[in-house]
Amino acid sequence: MINFEKLFSGIYKDTTVLVTGHTGFKGSWLSLWLIQMGAKVIGYSKDIPTEPNHFSLLKNNGYYDNLIDVRGDIRDKENLEKVISNYKPDIVFHLAAQPLVRYSYENPVETYETNVLGTLQVLEACKKSKIKAIVNITSDKCYENKEWVWGYRENDPMGGYDLYSSSKGCAELLTASYRNSFFNSNDYKVSHYTLLASCRAGNVIGGGDWAKDRLICDIMVAASKHEKVKIRSPYATRPWQHVLEPLSGYLMIGQKLLEEKKEFGDAWNFGPGGEGHITVVEVLKNIKKYWASIEYEIVNAEKQYHEANLLKLDCSKAHTQLHWKNVWNNETTFEKTAYWYKQYYENNTLLSLEDLIAYVDDAKMKQIEWANV
Repeated sequence: MINFEKLFSGIYKDTTVLVTGHTGFKGSWLSLWLIQMGAKVIGYSKDIPTEPNHFSLLKNNGYYDNLIDVRGDIRDKENLEKVISNYKPDIVFHLAAQPLVRYSYENPVETYETNVLGTLQVLEACKKSKIKAIVNITSDKCYENKEWVWGYRENDPMGGYDLYSSSKGCAELLTASYRNSFFNSNDYKVSHYTLLASCRAGNVIGGGDWAKDRLICDIMVAASKHEKVKIRSPYATRPWQHVLEPLSGYLMIGQKLLEEKKEFGDAWNFGPGGEGHITVVEVLKNIKKYWASIEYEIVNAEKQYHEANLLKLDCSKAHTQLHWKNVWNNETTFEKTAYWYKQYYENNTLLSLEDLIAYVDDAKMKQIEWANV
């Protein structure tokens, strides 16, 4: 029997946590985990992005009974400040974003307004209310991707070919500027009491993602209809990991900031080991082992926006300084993901909590630091 409340040294029990973008894929999983640990979770999001969606499934099954669900746009300065002022969170996990590369080509203004100016509003509201800890979640696509064979480190240049990627690079530069200007570690507990970190993760998969133009979602929806999924970039290589992997990293960073360890107010990469960097077609072959209905065909799209062929992260900093480790390998990640969707579509069964329990159990077996209770 897992005592969730003691995970991460018990730091999240009775802690007030604001999660922006709580209705999204990552946000819904993070909110579930925080609630299981006894945190008082306030979610702030402008809408539910897809139908079906993980957030509503969890809510309708009673997992979010203690979550305060606030609707609002992070670009809305007055509303955001009011929510933060009223609930006075101890920590803010900022995940609200326009998260899609292809959508950014079609909606560049919305992408920049949300990902850059929205982040600015969050940081300003937190500064005004003197929030203790802020964890800003961006993306591995924030780096200036030269498509070389080694992974990017946290001090590599920001950039981005497409609008989404460059908006995340801008959000990282903005975060670093706020850290230097207003939340400088040298002035911690002198002129301010806030610690600010940013986190960058590779491609995350797992049950409950129905976002448009996402590989796993496209595969699973097609399988549920007994159709072939169309694959446009079969040899693109990405760092694939289960969504719970980077979330454990975010929660570790949050723990350190709440413990007032100022050296962790910095930028952090969270990605899989070397075996996690595989091509799209290898993903298909792996995941098909766990759901026979999965079929695919490779197509040449008439109009195709630029997409990187290779992107890797170097997570040495998280491994050595934070003692963060991956829990699930590729095989387990694909198995858990395929089985989640298979059970949902074939049996109307929701396996999210079961997957979280299994993940924590496996972390305990591996004696990973955050799971030691």
